[in-house]
Order: sequence, then C-alpha cells, then structure tokens
Amino acid sequence: QVQLVESGGGLVQAGGSLRLSCAASGRAFSGYRMGWFRRAPGKEREFVAAINWSEGRTYSGECAKGRFTIFRDNARNTLYLQMNSLKPEDTAIYYCAAGGVFSRPAADVEYDYWGQGTQVTVSS
Repeated sequence: QVQLVESGGGLVQAGGSLRLSCAASGRAFSGYRMGWFRRAPGKEREFVAAINWSEGRTYSGECAKGRFTIFRDNARNTLYLQMNSLKPEDTAIYYCAAGGVFSRPAADVEYDYWGQGTQVTVSS
C-alpha cells in the first residue's frame, strides 16, 4: 500500500500562488507515476499534472499549462504542485494520486492510490 497525505491548500487571492505537498509512504516509488487531480463541487475530477517518479518526465493538463509546475523531492518522498497566477476557477479540492508508470497519465482510473485532498480556494 501507498499512503498519500496532501497539505498546503488554503485561501488565496486571485493572482497569488500556493505550493501543495503530497507526502508519500509505504512503498518505494521507482516504478510509480504520481499526479495531481482536482475536483470542483458538482464537477468531474480533472487531471492537473503528473510525473514519472524515477525519470522526472512530466505531463500537464490544460488547466496547468503555463501556470502550474509538478516536481518531486526523492529524499523526502514528497510530491509538489507549484501553482502560480491562481484564478477563481482553480478553486477545488486537490488530490494526490499514485499509479503505474505505464498507465495513462491523465486518466484517473489508472491511479491506484489517492490522498484525502486539500482545499484550495481562490477569491476574486
């Protein structure tokens, strides 16, 4: 099992920045892809970004391009999402997830492990 715990969410003004963290434990991650998804109230879960743990290759959803950056700290087994130029439409619960490196990065069904989420609220 892999356990994932998100943190770093909060309330921020439009145009501001947040850095989300996902602390992972329970397994080695050399064969994993880890990602961020988000879910706004009444909407489907949306892919934000993913990273292959070993090689660092990244994938970005349309909502993340130009504004969000995914990266990891191997020594800390921690995944991050740096979010800049935040907009009110970024308001959502953000979830960290882990799955196989050969899965489709943007497909939530390919991820086996999920955190509980951290709330991001962007005010206008």
